[in-house]
Amino acid sequence: MHVKPKKRLGQNFLTDKNIQRKLIVSYNLQTPDHILEIGAGYGELTKLIAHNVAFVYALEIDPELCKTLRDNTKGYSNIEIINRDILRFNLKRYFIRRFKNKIKVVGNIPYYITSPIIEYLLKYRGKIEVVFITVQKEFAKRIVANAGSKEYSSFSCFVQYYSIPKILFFIKKGSFSPIPKVDSCLLELKIRQEPAVNVKDEELFFKVIRASFNKRRKTLRNSLDGIIFSQKLLEFFKKYHIDSNIRPEDLTLKDFAHLTNII
Repeated sequence: MHVKPKKRLGQNFLTDKNIQRKLIVSYNLQTPDHILEIGAGYGELTKLIAHNVAFVYALEIDPELCKTLRDNTKGYSNIEIINRDILRFNLKRYFIRRFKNKIKVVGNIPYYITSPIIEYLLKYRGKIEVVFITVQKEFAKRIVANAGSKEYSSFSCFVQYYSIPKILFFIKKGSFSPIPKVDSCLLELKIRQEPAVNVKDEELFFKVIRASFNKRRKTLRNSLDGIIFSQKLLEFFKKYHIDSNIRPEDLTLKDFAHLTNII
């Protein structure tokens, strides 16, 4: 028996069998892998994953759906159903007890909490090898955007600092039920062994980036007015041969790192 999708939970189930198979290939699953699946739904993808790996931890927030999920995965000794909200799940503590190596994360996550989920996963990056998540197409484009593009943002910088993001393929909205209003894509976040750039103070680094993009239509000087002494900004422009009228969206991660380290 299928549970009716709940709009309040942002449930859109992937029903396209061809896309399901394409996901499995893209995950590059290996026999020793331990997989954390976010939003297991009815368990169709869960079972396909289980055939290829050592163990699947299937996370599902909906208690009613969990009953169906357990029924659909009976007979699979390498699947554990966990009725929990990913944002309230202590990933590090859970996997330290059960599994010493790094895990892979996969999931078809609700669009309205994509950013908090990515932030959560990057918080536990020391325990994760790679993340494969299905997200809104336009959101993914912002994640992978480069400096100088209109999609480039403070969140682009945040994600790219800790991971290497890549759009693997696009998914038409008709592949889901109920059909969402937008197309999706499979986004890969390969966790970096070390951050993309060297900074002396990460908290200050992200504070400068957020402040810069809060007023992205202004020049960097105006965006950071009152946050960084003008003398330090002039020192930055001169040392790294950067136009003093540059806008925040034209600065790379390395530029922001240089700026922060000068302060």
